Amino acid sequence: MSEKNIEILEKLAEARKKILEEIKKVIVGQDEVINNFLIALFSNGHCLLEGVPGLAKTLLISTMAKVMDMKFSRIQFTPDLMPSDITGTDILAENKTDGKRYFEYIKGPVFSNIILADEINRTPPKTQSALLQAMQENQVTAGNKTYDLDKPFLVLATQNPIEQEGTYPLPEAQLDRFMFYINIDYPSYEEEKEIVKLNPENSMDLISPVLSAAEIVEIQKAVTKIPVSEHILDFAVKLTRSTRPQYKNAPDFIKKWVNWGAGPRASQYLVYAAKTKAALDNRFTPSINDVKEIATIVLQHRIIISFAAEAEGLSSKDIIKKLISNLE
Repeated sequence: MSEKNIEILEKLAEARKKILEEIKKVIVGQDEVINNFLIALFSNGHCLLEGVPGLAKTLLISTMAKVMDMKFSRIQFTPDLMPSDITGTDILAENKTDGKRYFEYIKGPVFSNIILADEINRTPPKTQSALLQAMQENQVTAGNKTYDLDKPFLVLATQNPIEQEGTYPLPEAQLDRFMFYINIDYPSYEEEKEIVKLNPENSMDLISPVLSAAEIVEIQKAVTKIPVSEHILDFAVKLTRSTRPQYKNAPDFIKKWVNWGAGPRASQYLVYAAKTKAALDNRFTPSINDVKEIATIVLQHRIIISFAAEAEGLSSKDIIKKLISNLE
């Protein structure tokens, strides 16, 4: 790794402390969620968040955008939302000098750095799919033209686990675009008391930006150049392949409890996220522990469990934890 990349990554480890200090002015607790957000951001990956209403999901995302000095858009997903409401649309305009009419493309809210896709499962798959190209290729195609999105580009989507009426579960192709699936839990007793005392409106005015969009892109490029030893790659690939019941070396409980396992993108994300986690901790190469610690949030939404697992009250999270301990 070059001296320049080492310098950039050292800057990241220093910036992390300042980022956390700024976020803590508004957000109480949620340390693990914030750390996972930072890993996703600097790995250039997207996150799907699940949590009951009132856990400050929206506030956390908007706070992070302000700390990073990035453009932020919130899209409220509803059953009547159209794909053009996300990507933009052509409108008929008129040239004031000669009176000729022409089509002008008006960019939608997807043209930002951080997108909050609020309650993404409330809109039909046709509209959900409007984000697919943006999430995978950082581009939007409208008519015969393709537009590049600003970098960095991060989609943070939320869904409510309680209300299932009038929702449309995300298809597997859409789920696979998300690097992390993060569950947000209730705060502790002491944290909830602090939340009650805090006035988030006043606190938001106290936030100062720590990194610019250009600096974040520079860090993302530096992270990709972090060297990874062969045994880490072997562990990540073996872990992903072991989630597949068709894999000959998969444990018996996987063959019993899993109908479909994770694809190669999961192996990539395990390694990318482990690199970023190491960099945030001021280390220049990831360890197997880094892979283990982010394995659940990378794999849990990529595994389709069987009826046998459901009958035993098991979730994909439980199966992944058992698989990790089985590989140790």
